[in-house]
Formats: sequence, structure tokens, C-alpha cells
Amino acid sequence: MARECQSAVDRFLMLDDDALTGQCEVDHYRASGPGGQKRNKTSTAVRLRHRPTGLVVTAADDRSQRVNTVRAVRRLRQAIALHVRTTVDPGSYRCTARLESSVTSGGAIRISQRNPHYHPVVCEILDLIKACNARVSEAAECIGISTGHLVAFCRRDPKLWECVNRMRTEVGNKTLR
Repeated sequence: MARECQSAVDRFLMLDDDALTGQCEVDHYRASGPGGQKRNKTSTAVRLRHRPTGLVVTAADDRSQRVNTVRAVRRLRQAIALHVRTTVDPGSYRCTARLESSVTSGGAIRISQRNPHYHPVVCEILDLIKACNARVSEAAECIGISTGHLVAFCRRDPKLWECVNRMRTEVGNKTLR
């Protein structure tokens, strides 16, 4: 069965911010550290617990609760993409339209981290890498691009790079450099 059907993870990542926050237990608390009296007296820090996945993220960078909520939702999307895997069969795998549209005519993957499809693309790539026993060359072949282009895409996002190398280490492969 091809991967074209949308997984639960894809659906989480494509929800708007309000709907994704609606799946979470939201805690507001006082952040510690510098920031003056406002930071010490008001609950501006935000913690999101995503009930379906069990992931927890926090944001306490700003003195504004609204800004911290936006940051926490962004971090939750990233955490879902990096840590929640869907089973893929490399033999019958077909790129989703999102990933396909991110591949340039030269074979590179080009998608901005601000693009709403960025995290679903990252998730799809990680699912495929995991299905290929963390062999990036096999995953690149399934996508129809070179290994170098896939490695270059992963290297641009430090958390993605770390996740790929962790997958490789878990199955006994050398880390990518």
C-alpha cells in the first residue's frame, strides 16, 4: 500500500494552531530568570502536553503569553515530526505531492522551514529513512534523488540532522558527517 494516504501524524501536523492546541493540555506558569517584575508575577510561560502522542513542549522565552503559545505550538509541530513515526513499506512507497513539489528539477529538496508543509515533509523523510533501516542512500533512491541531496537537506536543520544520526546509531550504522 502506497504512502499517499494521510497518516494520523500528517493530520496532526496539518491542523491549524487552534485545533492542534485543542488536542493539548495547556499549562501557564511563571517563568524564572531575567525579565523584570512582570516575568516574576505573571504566568507567561506555556507548557503543551499533546494528548494523542504524549509529547510535552514548553516556551518561556518571551514576557508575552501569546508569543510563548505560538512558539510552543511551533515546537510541538517540530517534536511530532521528529519523534512520531509511521510505518512505511519502501517497496511500495510513493512520494506524497508535498514532498514531490519540494524536489527541484536538479534533484534537491527545497522547502522553507516557515512553509506549513515543512514538518510533514520532514516527517515523511524520517519515516522513509527509518523504513530503510537508516540507510540514507536507500531512502534517497525511493524519493528519486541523490544521497548527497538528501544529506544536504537534513544537514540544514540541526534537529533533523541529530534525529537522522540517532536513527543510524540505533541500528548500528555510522553517523553522517
